[in-house]
Amino acid sequence: MERNDILISIIIPVYNREAFIGQAIESVLGQSVVDFELWVVDDGSKDRTSDIVQGYAQRDARVNYVYQENAGVSVARNVGLSRAGGKYVYFLDSDDALDFEFLRTSIDVIERSAADVVVVGQPYQDRLPHPTALPTCGQLWRHAFLKQNSTVRFPVGVQPGEDGLFSHCLLAMTDRIAANPAGIYYYGRHEGQNHLLINRDCESVLQQMDKWFTYLDDFYSRESLFERRALHLAKFLEHEPFELRYLLMPFNAEQKERVFQSVQDFYKRRVAPYLPKEEFDSLSGRFQLFLEASSAEDFDEQYERYKSRINNSIKWKLKLLKLLPISSWRRKIRQQLWKKEIK
Repeated sequence: MERNDILISIIIPVYNREAFIGQAIESVLGQSVVDFELWVVDDGSKDRTSDIVQGYAQRDARVNYVYQENAGVSVARNVGLSRAGGKYVYFLDSDDALDFEFLRTSIDVIERSAADVVVVGQPYQDRLPHPTALPTCGQLWRHAFLKQNSTVRFPVGVQPGEDGLFSHCLLAMTDRIAANPAGIYYYGRHEGQNHLLINRDCESVLQQMDKWFTYLDDFYSRESLFERRALHLAKFLEHEPFELRYLLMPFNAEQKERVFQSVQDFYKRRVAPYLPKEEFDSLSGRFQLFLEASSAEDFDEQYERYKSRINNSIKWKLKLLKLLPISSWRRKIRQQLWKKEIK
């Protein structure tokens, strides 16, 4: 039964994380905000995860344990969301932790701004004012907004990219976006991190991309958004399959060509007919090269020349920076140069 007086619901999906789930829960229990409920959804763990979580639930009524047969992280998050009764909703990964002021500072921002979502954490501020996708750790939602858009949930059977698709579709439905750069999130560092394991399996990621495009096609068709949010969709293609996958993953030549053809095909069918030239020009230079290339090999050759031009441009600008007397100024300007030039 839903309570209307809970300030925030925190949802943790977990699978075989006995070494980390305790610190994740402790970081929630240690928040300066005390009016919360925590839903830990166990996705069929085979280790001691269940015992650990249920121990916390017995000691603190705010901790709730739900077990499900293994069905994946998207189902677990959706189950937690279906149980949530808070005014706001936040998703925490089971091997990470929150700074004790994380929730309070984020809630302060969303209440002052009347936003639908707060982009939390300094690493994600450069995606503002119009973020196209966010990891779960960087998004705190107004629950009423999630209920109004109840057809948007984490896509079942999709990983990686499930959090990016979830946030991307919700962000397409609102411009009421606020920021909390003060939110500090602690990432667990270990060999078993999901994103490390996933990014080693290039073939699996390639197969997931077809599911991404199907999900996007269904959502944009259902909401009649292709024309109104063409740039938003283009920037998702730029960020998720291009920047995070094509540029960063160790694809071989054949796999690169498949990524190239898949992205270009979706772009030509679903984005290009609705994207004005001025919006196309707002995309990064390297992504424009990608969209206009004739093949993955053609793009890679052009991109090497593109990077060479940028490096030469930055080098002479860095020489001028040496004239600045304060090192902190030099560091700040150096970072801004890299960001600006790479676009």
